[in-house]
Amino acid sequence: MDIKLAVLIDGDNIPSAYVKEMMEEIAKYGNPTIKRIYGDWTKPHLSKWKNMLLENAITPIQQYGYTTGKNATDSAMIIDAMDILYSEKVNGFCLVSSDSDFTRLATRLREAGMQVYGIGEKKTPKPFIVACDKFIYIEILKQASTNTDSDLDSEDDKKVKKDSYDKITAKDIQFISQTIEDLADDDGWAFLGDVGSLLQKKQPNFDSRNYGFAKLTPLINSIDDFEIDKRESGNGRFKLVYVRIDEKKPKQRSRRK
Repeated sequence: MDIKLAVLIDGDNIPSAYVKEMMEEIAKYGNPTIKRIYGDWTKPHLSKWKNMLLENAITPIQQYGYTTGKNATDSAMIIDAMDILYSEKVNGFCLVSSDSDFTRLATRLREAGMQVYGIGEKKTPKPFIVACDKFIYIEILKQASTNTDSDLDSEDDKKVKKDSYDKITAKDIQFISQTIEDLADDDGWAFLGDVGSLLQKKQPNFDSRNYGFAKLTPLINSIDDFEIDKRESGNGRFKLVYVRIDEKKPKQRSRRK
């Protein structure tokens, strides 16, 4: 079944420079049948969004700031989300914001059986992140896009990109190890697809791209603590990847290959 998504964007809280990569990412999870962005369009700081809206068929919703110090945009976005929920026109929501004010909204939508994806900057408070089924850092989307054009980058640009990725820490490795143990068979092997799903359920912002890897397999392969086994599928058309903790190798808990 094609998942229908409502994409609701907090225009006051997300830079317009990320819209192309953001919409491409959302398309991986479903069909964005409703696309709205909220803000006070009389304000000059939203002017950069205007061309982007036409190119991506995003509907701007005007919301005046009636009271100084109060975020009317948040209220309008929350009200619309509940109206869409009760209309039963979508199967999930994508909330694009770095604002923790949407934590309760994400929780409420999930309680109603909706799939909730969050997209925001790395500064997003943890309560909003964990309230979503999956949370994607918008900076990673931009980095992944520019990396595909790496021949045009200077050495300084490449260094900045490399330094902007998270480093794999002992805590990260312990988190992955515990998840493998949760799913392992008697020989310690766990199907990597199941490991990835459980990692995301435990920590919605877990994403191999945060560490500079396009997929989970190369991320796991870069850590000395783990062993990977690629097995033929039943029909032999593709490989099934399994992982286990490698007790024979020395622990390299604080560095990435």
